[in-house]
Amino acid sequence: MKTLFPLVAFLPTVVFAEIEYTGSAAVEQRYFFQDALYPQQERANLSVYFAPEAYTSFNDGNDSISFKGFYRLDQQDEERTHGDIREFKWTHSGDEWEVQTGIGKVFWGQTESLHLVDIINQTDAIEAIDGEDKLGQPMVTFSLFKDWGNTTVFVLPYFRERTFSGSDGRFRAALPVDTDNPIFESEDEEKNLDWAVRWQHTLGDWEVGLSYFDGTSREPDFVFTTNELLEPSLRPLYPLMQQAGIDVLALLGGWTIKFEGIQRTVMEQDYTAFVGGFEYSFVGVFDSVYNINWLMEYQYDGRDDITNVVAQNDLMIGSRFVFNDIDGTVILAGVVQDLDYSNVRSGFIEASSRINDHWKWRVDAWMFSSDEIAEPSYMLRRDDYVQLSIEYYF
Repeated sequence: MKTLFPLVAFLPTVVFAEIEYTGSAAVEQRYFFQDALYPQQERANLSVYFAPEAYTSFNDGNDSISFKGFYRLDQQDEERTHGDIREFKWTHSGDEWEVQTGIGKVFWGQTESLHLVDIINQTDAIEAIDGEDKLGQPMVTFSLFKDWGNTTVFVLPYFRERTFSGSDGRFRAALPVDTDNPIFESEDEEKNLDWAVRWQHTLGDWEVGLSYFDGTSREPDFVFTTNELLEPSLRPLYPLMQQAGIDVLALLGGWTIKFEGIQRTVMEQDYTAFVGGFEYSFVGVFDSVYNINWLMEYQYDGRDDITNVVAQNDLMIGSRFVFNDIDGTVILAGVVQDLDYSNVRSGFIEASSRINDHWKWRVDAWMFSSDEIAEPSYMLRRDDYVQLSIEYYF
C-alpha cells in the first residue's frame, strides 16, 4: 500500500535500534445454548488467536515505529480464520505537532453501549457481536496540540471492506454475503480518497470532541442478487457519506455524563442519531472495598428503514462491579430493551480477572430475544452464547 512507503524508507535507520516485543494469545471456547437456525452450524466452537506487538523509537525519541498483528484460527468458520495488520505505522513528533503514516487504529467516542462517532476504522464483524473489534486502516495523519485543543486531520487512501461470517459461522444472515463482489458508489471503489478531521478539548470537568468525515461508509447496505445457478446472495453496497459528529464526557462528582451524536448524509438521505446517558459510582459499598457503577443510556436513530438499524429507539440499563482486588476483577452486565417492541431485547455479561502477571481469564455472554422479523436482531434469536477465554500476555 502506498501509505507504507514512507515507513519502509525508515527501516534502515532503525535496524540497530532496540525493539520491544509484547503481545497476547488466547484460547476461546464458545457454547451456544440453542440449536442453530441452519444445519451446518454447531453449538460449540473453539478458536485461538495470536496478537504480537513490536515497538521501537529513535532520533532521540522523536520518531517511532509500532506494529500490532492479529491472526485467528477458528474451528468451524473458515471466514473467521483470518489475519490482519491492526497497526504498522511511523510516528514523527515535534513540540506541538505529530505526523503518522502507515496502518493505524483510531477510536472516537465516549458512550458504553454504542459508538456512533467512531468512523475511521472498519468493523471486524466476525470477531464479536458487539462491533468493538476493528480492522487496521491505511492512513496519513497530522495532529496539532494547542492550548485551545488538539486537532487531527486524517487522509484515508484505501477502504477496508467489512468482514462477515461464513455459512458455517454463527451470527449470520439467512443468505450468504458475497464479499467477492462488493458494490461501491464511488467510481474509484476502494481507492476513493476519504478524509476526516477531529478537534478535542478539555474544559474543566468537560471533554468535548467535534468531528467530520467525508468518504465511503463503513456501514454497508445489501443488494439481493443471484448467480448463474440462480443461487441467491447479498452483495454489500458501500455508499458515499458525510458525517458530522459530537461526543461529550463530563465528570461531575460521582456522575459521569456521556453523549455521542451524528448527522449523516448518505444515499440522498439525511438523518440524525444519538446515544446518551450516565454512569453513577457507589464507592466502597457497605463500607467494603467494592464499587458498583449504575449505567443508563438511550439510543435513537432517525432512519425510516430500520432493517439495518440495531438501535433506533432503545434503552440500555447496566451495572459494573469493580472488586478493587489485586487481580483487577470486573463484571459488567446489562440489558438493552427496544422501546417500540416489548419482545425485542438483548442482554450481555462481561467478566475478567488476572490469574497472575501473564495469565487472565475472561467470560463473555450474549442473549437475544426477538420475534419481530423487521428487526436485525431477529436473525440472532437462536444465537445466545457464553464464551470462556484463557489469555496469555507476554
